[in-house]
Amino acid sequence: MNPEQEIQSLREQLSKHALAYYVLDTPTVPDAEYDRLFQRLEALELKHAELKTIDSPTQRVGGGLLGAFSKVKHAVPMLSIRTETDTESSGAKNFDVRIRKTLELSETDTPIEYVAELKFDGLAMSLHYEDGILTQAATRGDGETGEDVTQNVRTIHQIPLRLIAKPAITLFDDTVPSRVEVRGEVYMRRDDFETLNERQRIKIAAGQKGEKIFVNPRNAAAGAVRQLDSKIAADRQLSFFAYAVAQGLPNEVTTHAQTLEQLHAWGFPVSTDARVCTGADELVQFHQDMAAKRDALPFDIDGVVYKVNSLVSQARLGFVSREPRWAVAHKYPAQEQMTTVLAIDVQVGRTGKLTPVAKLAPVFVGGVTVTNATLHNEDEARRKDVRVGDTVIVRRAGDVIPEVVNVVLDKRMQDAQIFTIPTHCPVCGSVAIREEGETDTRCTGGLICGAQRKQAIEHFAHKRAVYIDGLGEKLVEQMVDAGIIKSLPDIYRLGLANIVALDRMAEKSAQNVLAAIEKSKQTTLPRLLFGLGIRHVGESTAKAFAKHFGNIDAIMDASEERLQQVPDVGPVVAQSLRSFFDVPYNREVVEQLRACALTWDEGEGTPTVPQILANKTFVLTGTLPTLGRGEAKEMIEAAGGKVTGAVSKKTDYVVAGAEAGSKLDKARELGVLVLDETQLKELLGG
Repeated sequence: MNPEQEIQSLREQLSKHALAYYVLDTPTVPDAEYDRLFQRLEALELKHAELKTIDSPTQRVGGGLLGAFSKVKHAVPMLSIRTETDTESSGAKNFDVRIRKTLELSETDTPIEYVAELKFDGLAMSLHYEDGILTQAATRGDGETGEDVTQNVRTIHQIPLRLIAKPAITLFDDTVPSRVEVRGEVYMRRDDFETLNERQRIKIAAGQKGEKIFVNPRNAAAGAVRQLDSKIAADRQLSFFAYAVAQGLPNEVTTHAQTLEQLHAWGFPVSTDARVCTGADELVQFHQDMAAKRDALPFDIDGVVYKVNSLVSQARLGFVSREPRWAVAHKYPAQEQMTTVLAIDVQVGRTGKLTPVAKLAPVFVGGVTVTNATLHNEDEARRKDVRVGDTVIVRRAGDVIPEVVNVVLDKRMQDAQIFTIPTHCPVCGSVAIREEGETDTRCTGGLICGAQRKQAIEHFAHKRAVYIDGLGEKLVEQMVDAGIIKSLPDIYRLGLANIVALDRMAEKSAQNVLAAIEKSKQTTLPRLLFGLGIRHVGESTAKAFAKHFGNIDAIMDASEERLQQVPDVGPVVAQSLRSFFDVPYNREVVEQLRACALTWDEGEGTPTVPQILANKTFVLTGTLPTLGRGEAKEMIEAAGGKVTGAVSKKTDYVVAGAEAGSKLDKARELGVLVLDETQLKELLGG
């Protein structure tokens, strides 16, 4: 091929691959191959500048700086859509009633057909095509006049630089009208927004001037489109959805649904959530469906839009106050609102984490009245620089905990004080520390801290710890709230009357709990050590400590240096355990447990289960009917067996459950004995 032919071929290939990747979401070539073709085209256009055209894929990368945006007079005004004031699902019925009344339809007449779409939270855009080539892009502006942002819009890969000449429906011809104006929304995906803000944080940390964290995807997208440097727009990773044709719609298109089909056929991305709805009830269902789906979408929406499907009916309905009668925006409750920080409290979580929480002047956001918003941790509070008295923007999406998005600095009081995390726990007064490399500050009180009491008791009673069958989260919560358990030893001081007095606790159930508590009095040193809930001390570490020191007193008295002599124990674990037992209350808990007749094997923590699987190696694969994999592993190890991750000639048994994979095939290949859950229990003597 000569250069002109090769350039044309490369453009066609790149346009085809871009459509598949950005619009159809079905990539046809690896990124490396696309890059290779693109670089070849760039090189050819650089060498043959006379062959470069405005619809070339290379024109998406951004050009030089603009002095200012020129004004664009819209041939067809970009009108706003009326907003339904009722944010509940009943708002859809209100719209249907108005449409039927205007069209003079009775309740017995055929239901009206609508198209329901998402209301994207972005920037409205008008795209002009001459002979199929993008020649101009303009913002809405005041509806009559917008700004020419063509250079920036060219960088958006989802917007075709040249329309595809193929029919949307078989009755259409395959020609592109000489003049086409497409309307749609420029937006930014949430993941692209997070990536952008992460880059901004890095720049700010590096001391770059003039950089900022963006409040939300819409602001970031709008700011990118209105940048005088199109390279910034290209760097922002903007996206686009088309939803209307203002000029150039083929005569064969008679409905809005067909309009969306035509847009897709020309190469535009069209939301797959758009739905043809018949009657008010289906509009209500769409509103509810999208509300449930809203938080899972990869982009922000602030509502849905209903449009009469028939273009003839649209023309008949016309406009009122420069708004179309045939369409309405049905919003959801706002997810962001402005309010004032009244105070900043510090809450202590179940694991000892200290979380700063902004106490707010009540504000209705995301469908509920919000009075608190999390600041997550000290770093986040410092980064956002939230202070008492500040005016802030609060966001709540779905069931997500409300959070402060940013501070309105223009409204800050001069004497506002910088927030600092306390050095002591506000609940128990213990020292609060932030370990190196961590973002959270934690209370070191452990068992003495009232905020951590429920978590501590639940952990102690867990099946992998001391294990008290039936003493789960709900029962522990009742007992702590009722004041009958204030510490771990209190578990062994419970009587029948205490438990029966709790809600939904019959005498038989209470007796079962007491029996489980009595049974738990015989445990092992590793289980006890793990059950105390010492930070960084897991099951395997507890076993290692028990094996190395032999008894609890030696562990409690060991220095950090001696603790680090245990295999795989480093300074962080050693310091955590040492700090735990440096608190007199925690040592007292161990002594009180002894006084309550709790016993554990010292030595190497030898379990009471007979070692019937000593020197036997097991591999677990698949899902067992009743046992979790961790539980099965624990039972095998308690009986002296060893559980490994790979099948080999040294494997004695493979325990296989549902959907067992290659490990089962390997076992059969090597002739290893395969057991199911029932056979495993029989082997264990159960």
